Amino acid sequence: MSLQIEKLEKNMAKLTIEVSAEELEQAIEKAYQKNKNKINVPGFRKGKVPRKMIEKMYGAAIFYEDAANELIPTAYEKALAECEEEIVSSPKIDVTQIEAGKPFIFTAEVALKPEVTLGKYKGVKVDKQDVEVTDEEVDAQIQKERENSARTITVEDRAVLDGDIVTLDYEGFVDEVAFEGGKGTDYPLTIGSGSFIPGFEEQLVGAEIGKETEVKVTFPEEYHAADLAGKEAVFKCLVKEIKAKELPELDDEFASEVSAFDTLAEYREDVKKGLAQQKEEQAKRVKEDAVIEAIIADAQMDIPDAMVETQQRQMIDDFAQRLQMQGMSLDQYFQFTGLDAAKMMDQVKPQALSRIQSRLVLEAVVKAENIEATEEDFDAEVKKMAEMYQMEEDKVRETLGENGKKQIMQDLAVTKAVEFVVANAKEAAKKTAKAKDKE
Repeated sequence: MSLQIEKLEKNMAKLTIEVSAEELEQAIEKAYQKNKNKINVPGFRKGKVPRKMIEKMYGAAIFYEDAANELIPTAYEKALAECEEEIVSSPKIDVTQIEAGKPFIFTAEVALKPEVTLGKYKGVKVDKQDVEVTDEEVDAQIQKERENSARTITVEDRAVLDGDIVTLDYEGFVDEVAFEGGKGTDYPLTIGSGSFIPGFEEQLVGAEIGKETEVKVTFPEEYHAADLAGKEAVFKCLVKEIKAKELPELDDEFASEVSAFDTLAEYREDVKKGLAQQKEEQAKRVKEDAVIEAIIADAQMDIPDAMVETQQRQMIDDFAQRLQMQGMSLDQYFQFTGLDAAKMMDQVKPQALSRIQSRLVLEAVVKAENIEATEEDFDAEVKKMAEMYQMEEDKVRETLGENGKKQIMQDLAVTKAVEFVVANAKEAAKKTAKAKDKE
């Protein structure tokens, strides 16, 4: 195999890969052996037709596609190992020569890792995040716990209120004609949940059990059923049952039931500590993101489109795997959401670009500051992985191999780069509206 590299514009390159005529002949013969049982030629039994006879009848190129598919993956992998450039995209393959008796030649157009010119990355200024926990936030968190601990009771002596759970029969009409899919029986609906068309649930407030209520709504212009989009409709509704949540009293007994504390005061203090910890963690993430965004804004790099497209596809593949773990295919997800592959590619593009930019500038900081991960860092990471996957540490090392270790060491160095730039950042208090007005 031989390799030639031609640099193109915007960090793209064309690899010209040549495979010997002998290897091509072997691949053609392998394709013949694979397919000969599928080919019918009068006068010959299946699988007994000589290759030359098949090529004469169907053309010399009959086995070329299978032969190329056999050769390209291996030859491309060898080219990657030989190539000193860092390739950061999937290849765009084009066969330029395939003919028995001659070398097999194909090209692979790829993106090369772009150079990064760092601007300011030490002493970056970012807004200081507010981590103070207010009494209102503590009250809201405790109220959520009360909601979770509420019991449901049946109500018979009043009309529907916001927040009630009603059992409902309904039928929808447009121009006094019932429409398909507009009827429901014994439907459980939480008033205020936003499950139905805007305006529907609000009009059920005040409805009484056993009395028909008319609800008038207008379908949204973007409604999924085109024949109903933008049209006015009347729903005849019958509330058959009302249920309400009964919240527990906010006292020591409640605190002891939902926490490890005996008093409400102790429970409130614990909730406040938990919220403070959450805010501090969130503030840390926000600060990291702000610092990295500032470094990106002051850096120079020419990112090839193919690199971004590869990241987009990787993100979608990862998402598809997570869906599969939940028992749903990507095609099913598309059906439910109205998205398709092209729309999803557009949707994830900004995040894909941001991930690439972040990684590139942080790798540049690693290089500029000579940041390295140590063997101790790697050992600690292996220990975490062993605990997570319930494996022996030696087995984790064996599974990772040299390439896996190299990748983890790079990731650890990048993590240290994040810690470095954040530690060197300068925080400024956010300006209030009054302070801005004075300026």
